[in-house]
Amino acid sequence: MSEKFKAIVLDQSGEKFSREIKTLDKSFFRTGEVLIKVDYSGLNYKDALILKNGAKLVKEFPHIPGVDFSGTVLNSESPNFKSGDEIVVTGCRVGEIYPGGYSQLVKVKSEFLVKKPKSISNKNAMMLGTAGFTSLMCAFAIKAREELLLGEKVNEVLVTGATGGVGSIAVMVLSKLGYNVTAMTGKKEKSNFLKEFGAKNIIERKDFEGEPKLLGKGLWDGVVDTVGGNILANVISQTKPTGIIAACGNASGIKLNTSVMPFIIRGVKLWGIDSVMISKKRREFIWSQVPELVDFKILEKKIQTVNLEELLNIFPKMLKGETLGRILVDPNK
Repeated sequence: MSEKFKAIVLDQSGEKFSREIKTLDKSFFRTGEVLIKVDYSGLNYKDALILKNGAKLVKEFPHIPGVDFSGTVLNSESPNFKSGDEIVVTGCRVGEIYPGGYSQLVKVKSEFLVKKPKSISNKNAMMLGTAGFTSLMCAFAIKAREELLLGEKVNEVLVTGATGGVGSIAVMVLSKLGYNVTAMTGKKEKSNFLKEFGAKNIIERKDFEGEPKLLGKGLWDGVVDTVGGNILANVISQTKPTGIIAACGNASGIKLNTSVMPFIIRGVKLWGIDSVMISKKRREFIWSQVPELVDFKILEKKIQTVNLEELLNIFPKMLKGETLGRILVDPNK
């Protein structure tokens, strides 16, 4: 493969922030043991924030963003990987403080890599990416309630922000696990989209944006919350005794207007999901479960694939809530 490659490069000089597609060579990479040809990356909400202005996450410039990618090993200084291995990377601060996936080539530390399950393609892996990986972490948190309570069954599960990348895949996976999934969305016109992913019921976001009660009627055994803010506060107050809430997002706000009442009166559990600094052992386990829990035939129909140039035009739409489902990035397109 050529020594030269294309990548999106972020740069900052004083107050001036820039993003552009540049042609680089491998001397750009100052760290890492494994050189990878990137097949696909994805557009996540965090990516959109980083593309906008660095989001105070990028510490050194120039920088290649993209917090996840799948690809093929070209060269490895690590005994754990060899040329031709197909890998997937999510988290580990890739795309934040380490070079990311919006590039035709990337060089990273070997401990960031997980070998892709053989039964899925590199494209499949990025149909999930960080969004899908986070969804699976949330689903396993809900499932853990049954184990914590010695088999007490989870039935009713709510997913907020259900038309987004995390929410839509959470709906699918939780349905596959056998739960009755209610999807919350501000896009009621997308009800058919959510039902195809497995949602049994659709509710509107606007009903959960007001001031939360200390305790509302208990409705949910489990909740996957992708948005935070008052919506999270409201669903906490409506979670059943011993229910569990997997919280993984803050698109509706970082402040949480709640009290101790749901936790000490009902035993509600708020489980924070960190899909970035998760151990390699857990990453390998979660990826091993993908073939059983994800219907790629459905996902394939809901995926939009863009090249690097198109990515620079579409990321502002994600920040405005105008995208639907998962957006793949093909740096070679």
